[in-house]
Amino acid sequence: MSTSNNRLNKPLRILSIDGGGVRGIVPARLLSEMEQQLQTQYPGKSLWQCFDLITGTSTGGIIALAIAFGIPAKEILDFYLTKSKIIFGNKKWAGRVFYAKHERTDLEQIVRELFASYHGGTDPLIGDCKTHVAIPVYDLNKGCPRVLKSAYHPLLERDHQLPAYMAAMATSAAPTFFEPFSAYYKNLHGKKTDFLHNIDGGVFANNPSLGCLIEVQRSFNVPLKNIRMLSLGTGHLRRFDQQQRSNYGLFYWMRKSRLIEVFLQAQAQEVENLISIMKNGLGKSDPDSFTYIRADAEMNSKTKIELDETSTGKLAYLSDIGRDLWHKHQPEINKEFFN
Repeated sequence: MSTSNNRLNKPLRILSIDGGGVRGIVPARLLSEMEQQLQTQYPGKSLWQCFDLITGTSTGGIIALAIAFGIPAKEILDFYLTKSKIIFGNKKWAGRVFYAKHERTDLEQIVRELFASYHGGTDPLIGDCKTHVAIPVYDLNKGCPRVLKSAYHPLLERDHQLPAYMAAMATSAAPTFFEPFSAYYKNLHGKKTDFLHNIDGGVFANNPSLGCLIEVQRSFNVPLKNIRMLSLGTGHLRRFDQQQRSNYGLFYWMRKSRLIEVFLQAQAQEVENLISIMKNGLGKSDPDSFTYIRADAEMNSKTKIELDETSTGKLAYLSDIGRDLWHKHQPEINKEFFN
């Protein structure tokens, strides 16, 4: 894997994956379908080879890292379909007012095993990714956003030695669902390095595509017109609540994680709006300034699925949404990412 400082005539291909808990099944299924067609057209080619950089937040961060290690998308999809009950089934009913809803232990073990199974049984590092990655987290210790990055610029060496499972645990530590993630690792110089009190990057970048777009344009020294971005959502609600209420208190907002859902969806949709302006101007009146494909599905209150859903039928429904999104966007994805 190498970084070129002169990509003036080459496209820069980016995959961006939103956060969304178990709804990560949606982009995982789309990517599984994409991978199947890729290997039909180009036998032996892996999905990571279609992208120069992959960014993802929360569940999207787990998928992004897995793809970047060469783990087949079908296996990632199976991971979600078969392991969700283990990850989200152990709810801590006692003390939920004071503690996170789920234990992190099972998720950490399963993700760590998945990554290691494609790295000779040892923990792969961020620097071991086959293509570049950018994984948003929020550092509670310093009170600021942080993006964990592979070395796609000579100045980026901070995260090279960070074990990838730690990045996955940090970006998926959604407030109220999992405790903040803390660990230690050795940096490039062998020095013990703190990686403390990190939470889900979705608190500032549930849709990480805008920040990624701005940064990589300069880091890769590529004109905006050469960028091709595939941005995958995990489903959004058309309306959160159509009923008039007089009781929008703490219980209403905390029940069914409504507050978290509003924050995540609002951020993701605002990013989509801003990218639309960058691409086509106000009112979409200008010609495309770069290639941007957004694949997301609208849900209603009846089809809404919780971030920690474990019902087999609802997980299968999410998979069907991902399949349908692939069929909807297949022609443009083929055109921009298979050539």
